[in-house]
Amino acid sequence: MTALRIAGFDWDDGNWIKCQKHGLAIEDIEAAFRLDALLVMRDEVHSGEEPRFVLLARDSEDHPIFVCFTLRGAERSPLIRPISARRMHKKELVAYEARRKRGQ
Repeated sequence: MTALRIAGFDWDDGNWIKCQKHGLAIEDIEAAFRLDALLVMRDEVHSGEEPRFVLLARDSEDHPIFVCFTLRGAERSPLIRPISARRMHKKELVAYEARRKRGQ
């Protein structure tokens, strides 16, 4: 698998408001992409006009979070555009922890 060099994040009132309503700060969401323990999966169900992905991770305070996002911009160094972000549901947390253990 080829590593992708991300140029940064794409925020505006649309995606920030949707993420904020679930109580997550921009800093928490961005930190989740920088931490080692990540699980990223393609979201086939919600990929319509553009590919969407799901990130299961922990934020800077070690809370488990779920981020739905897409990539925008240049192919070699795109921006991460969070679509929504929230705390993980228990079922997601169990799946995330199981995958982390298998990966170690």
